[in-house]
Amino acid sequence: MRTAYRVSILAAAALSMGAGFFAASSAQTPDERLYRPAEATIYRDAAYKGPAVFIGEAKPNLGLAWPVNSVRVKSGRWELCEKTRYRGNCRTIDRDTPMLNNILRGITIQSIRPVGSGGGGWNPSPPANDQVARGNFAEFHTQPAQGSTRVLACANGSATANCAARTADTWCRSIGWNGSAREHMETVSGRVYLADVLCVRSGY
Repeated sequence: MRTAYRVSILAAAALSMGAGFFAASSAQTPDERLYRPAEATIYRDAAYKGPAVFIGEAKPNLGLAWPVNSVRVKSGRWELCEKTRYRGNCRTIDRDTPMLNNILRGITIQSIRPVGSGGGGWNPSPPANDQVARGNFAEFHTQPAQGSTRVLACANGSATANCAARTADTWCRSIGWNGSAREHMETVSGRVYLADVLCVRSGY
């Protein structure tokens, strides 16, 4: 049913807003300029010495061959887990930590990800800058949002295309449409959000 929907409605909705619509979608709001992604660096040795790995997004499998003894946190809060895919014993770090454990012992870390809101001015969810083109039978959203924050493509589990489609359908119904005819995913600082969603009436 989804594949049978005529793509011409999408084109008509976008064109109805003119060139200015697309120019506006790329403009940054003041909140977006303040948004800083989470960043950290993990070190093999205490006091930020030895081999290091910069982390700027969630890493479900670091593949490290050495324990981590110190962490520098530039922004955000970080969850460090002993097993891949954020399993096993985990520890949250939100500031520079020159020694994670007894010196030379370190801790085993095989996955790491930003969590919650925390230090460094980091916001876990970037502010939405949704641009809307509305027609009689369809409505196009560049950045679907709930309140002032963007909608995750999949709230639980991996952000697959099927999960994003279900999320988009639910979101479109929440704003008065019958479902989504088309949606995309956009990754921002390791988190996957809905983008360019086309909500439609019945018969798509």
